[in-house]
Amino acid sequence: TVQVIPHITNEIKGVIQKLDAPGVDVVITEIGGTVGDIESQPFLEAIRQFSLDVGEENCLYIHLTLVPYLKAAGELKTKPTQHSVGQLREIGIQPDILICRTERSLSRDDRAKIALFCNVKLDAVIEEKDKDFSIYEVPLSLVDNQLDELIVRKLNLPAGKLQLDTWRDLLHRLRNPEHEISIAVVGKYAEHRDAYKSIYESLDHAGMANRAQIRIQRIQSELVEREGPERLLSGYDGVLVPGGFGERGIEGKIEAIRFAREREIPFFGICLGMQCAVIEFGRHVIGLSGAHSTEFDKDSAHPVICLLDEQRQITQKGGTMRLGAHPARLAAGSRAAQAYDADKIEERHRHRYEFNNVYRQQYSAHGMEAVGTSPEGSLVEIVELNDHPWFVAVQFHPEFKSKPTKSHPLFAAFVSAAIERHALRGERAKEAETPQV
Repeated sequence: TVQVIPHITNEIKGVIQKLDAPGVDVVITEIGGTVGDIESQPFLEAIRQFSLDVGEENCLYIHLTLVPYLKAAGELKTKPTQHSVGQLREIGIQPDILICRTERSLSRDDRAKIALFCNVKLDAVIEEKDKDFSIYEVPLSLVDNQLDELIVRKLNLPAGKLQLDTWRDLLHRLRNPEHEISIAVVGKYAEHRDAYKSIYESLDHAGMANRAQIRIQRIQSELVEREGPERLLSGYDGVLVPGGFGERGIEGKIEAIRFAREREIPFFGICLGMQCAVIEFGRHVIGLSGAHSTEFDKDSAHPVICLLDEQRQITQKGGTMRLGAHPARLAAGSRAAQAYDADKIEERHRHRYEFNNVYRQQYSAHGMEAVGTSPEGSLVEIVELNDHPWFVAVQFHPEFKSKPTKSHPLFAAFVSAAIERHALRGERAKEAETPQV
């Protein structure tokens, strides 16, 4: 019989323990959710036990909590924090440090009250006030509140010199952009702000790398179907179509891609975005009437996107996708190879359908090249257009490897192309305004 304790909790601890390796000083583990929720209980129990396994001196608990401000009363309320910590203590976890998220500054009395009722030292009650400018200000704010010193002291670690120059430079770039561009993200779930969170963050990273402020416009693909791309997409410096599942909104994505291709607007397609780019090109450039993916049309006359070979006999779909990191090789001289400055890469995947190799030669003859493939060449990973300023689509998810201090190469190249597009539009606008002699 599988039991929560010890079977599930041991598995959770095992995952954390696997990270212990030569050269690793500290393992940071985030337990999401809310204290008291059923879903969190096995994880909280596992980290409670972890302190016993490794010793209290080798384990530090930091609890992030909310201190809300009630406008009607004109005061901060510490009760939610007290109750949250109380529930943690009931299951045997005593937080060492409290990070209190708040929209108003905590007074010394507020911090003293929290320290008293939550059984933590006063200097371990850290205020984290909401940032007006950027979430990337938070690490510097935590340093200002000596979080790093508290951690080093509790874990008895040698205190080295804090290296924050790279992070400060990142914030400087963010505050002092040299360019301003607009990018349209056309997706099925665009109405939800967090639906493509990793995409938006990766664009921000690329903006910082290029010293550009990016105005991101979320556009529902179904809206493109109804109103057309001309009205919705004109004036943008780049178009990005992210991944997704399901047939709803597919034709809108295809129309958005067609618009970007024909108007020479920098385009970046990711996962399903690449598949839609292949479908669009097949229909409108090669002339493959009815070209589609067998995911949406099993009887398509031209199934340019089809199931992976290893997926064809699978009827139970749960947990059977091509998942995780896979290597790929890049064609020399391609935009992708230039962006990566490499001929071999490794990227993360989550898909079941692929480019149909039966059509690869036809696509190449018309200008869409498979410039990235699996090492043996059987799976298409990246396609590009030869006669377009920047049209790149990938089967993988580059957004999962982007970092604030190291933008993903493809996102950085896409934003760079959008900056060039914006500058070109500006030059043309000036020429149009210049009176003819």
